[in-house]
Amino acid sequence: MTTHITIDPTATGPAVFPARPEWLTLSVALADEVPIIADRDDLLVSVAPGAGGGAPACFYPARALIEVDGNHLGVDPATIDPANLSDRARYAPAWGALTHECGHAKHTAWEPPHDAPPAVVAAAMLLEEPRMEAAHVRRRPDDRHWLRACVKGIVAADLHLFADPATAPQLTPADAAHTAALLLGRADGGVLTRAEVAQVASVVEDVLGAEVLDKLRAVWREALCTADDDATTMLDLGRRWCEILGTDPNTPAEPGTPPDPSGTPDPDGPTADPSPLADAIASVLNEVAANVAQEKAPEDPAAVAAAERAAEDAAERTARKSARLVFAAGGPRRGGTKTAGTRPPEQDERTAARVLARALDTAGIRERVATKSTSEVPPGRLRMRGVRAAEAQRAAGAVVTAEPFTRVTRTPVIVPPLRVGIACDVSGSMGWARAHVASAAWILANAARHTRVPTQTASVIFGRHVRPLTHPGRPPAEVTEFYSNDNWEDIPVALDALDGALGLSRPGAARLVVIVSDGEYRHEPRRKGQKKLDRLRESGCAALWLTTSANDKPLSGATVHVLTDHTTTARAIGHAATAALRAAR
Repeated sequence: MTTHITIDPTATGPAVFPARPEWLTLSVALADEVPIIADRDDLLVSVAPGAGGGAPACFYPARALIEVDGNHLGVDPATIDPANLSDRARYAPAWGALTHECGHAKHTAWEPPHDAPPAVVAAAMLLEEPRMEAAHVRRRPDDRHWLRACVKGIVAADLHLFADPATAPQLTPADAAHTAALLLGRADGGVLTRAEVAQVASVVEDVLGAEVLDKLRAVWREALCTADDDATTMLDLGRRWCEILGTDPNTPAEPGTPPDPSGTPDPDGPTADPSPLADAIASVLNEVAANVAQEKAPEDPAAVAAAERAAEDAAERTARKSARLVFAAGGPRRGGTKTAGTRPPEQDERTAARVLARALDTAGIRERVATKSTSEVPPGRLRMRGVRAAEAQRAAGAVVTAEPFTRVTRTPVIVPPLRVGIACDVSGSMGWARAHVASAAWILANAARHTRVPTQTASVIFGRHVRPLTHPGRPPAEVTEFYSNDNWEDIPVALDALDGALGLSRPGAARLVVIVSDGEYRHEPRRKGQKKLDRLRESGCAALWLTTSANDKPLSGATVHVLTDHTTTARAIGHAATAALRAAR
């Protein structure tokens, strides 16, 4: 039997009443939270120093009462806000103990009969510990963190580990079996890991032997699959547990100390020093506590959503600011990253712009959606079966529900707008891209003017600074050329500027960002640029990376296209734009 669930129907509790105001307030606040955890609305909670019946927490089924020992809280009770999930990590062991008792309140739905043998009941209640926690984790997976957080306090109380070395587990079959159920059973139930309990498993196997341990493991694994209200099976498992250990079923057992199956006391008596089993248990519990301290606690979905919204708002403000700096002001007034003047477009570029516009129009064509409907009156096609059904209903004096006319309504599908941004690297290694990207940017911007698909484009060059080549909504009359001799790549600002100008991170359109670069960046712009690109892709924006070598280093997540012929740059961008438009259907 365990120390923190009282099956005695005469036990009413509470042992300690929360007299101070802060404990009363906390008790009420916890009582407001337990209905969600335990899926019950009749539970009371009492928190006070010394409560819990000698354990971190205790559940009294007869009174639907959970007691929590305030000494395990570790923080000022007046500062606790149980409704805030992010605050619970400060007092994780105490919250875990409360969660454990909520698990008992929900899943320990069976009671042993009054005439059941005491040792059998004790064994069944021992098996109930891992069974209940496994059932709770299946129902509420996030609570695994809190159950792990309280393992040290709960198991130590059940095994009397730290109270007195004389009462700590010894190298006896009974203590080894008790330990195996509480720790190895929790590992099989998914609360602990097998690596964490390996040290205890080794000591237990040395004491019990592999054959006995395997038999006990089969028992607790069967308990893990037992229903919450199946008292018969749990008592049968408790009886099997006693038979495996050779325990007399009628032997009375103190809570937490199953009887020695040998039936004879240790002639040397309990030792003052901890046994190897107690040392192994303490080592495992400390390791679990250390692991829990490093784990990330479950977060409040509302708080996470609010933080994500705030981060997205900040990113949008940054993008709009970058767009104003680049497209309204043309970038910084001083410094490098310069354009090299303009030239009139060639006839081939004018033709390419019109070809791309037609391709976008074709990609934007949507088939009308056909909807078939019926009615009692025209218009529509008359179905004789419906006419006869209507006549039969009238003859019978029934309400006419037949609809003999059918018609098909074809509704046109709205064509989504298209937004395309181009960012070209102008570091010294990108000299090949100057003429081709300048041409492609002009072609794309002028294709947007000729197409019937609502299209916005913009293009920038990025090096030490970011400067515009084409502006959104303003098709250029001439091709803007640029230099490529910078020694820095400010890709984060380039992506922000395109996002702020075109809304690449906002849904409601087919969106594409094209990056022309070899990816040879320093650490900081690469890290920030990857973050910006990830944000765009998570919002649904497609990303195309144009390069000339398979050995280049594009940012992860983009679709990489290696240009074997530099003159096909505009064609590759046009294909990606039409593909993005088709994907938006």
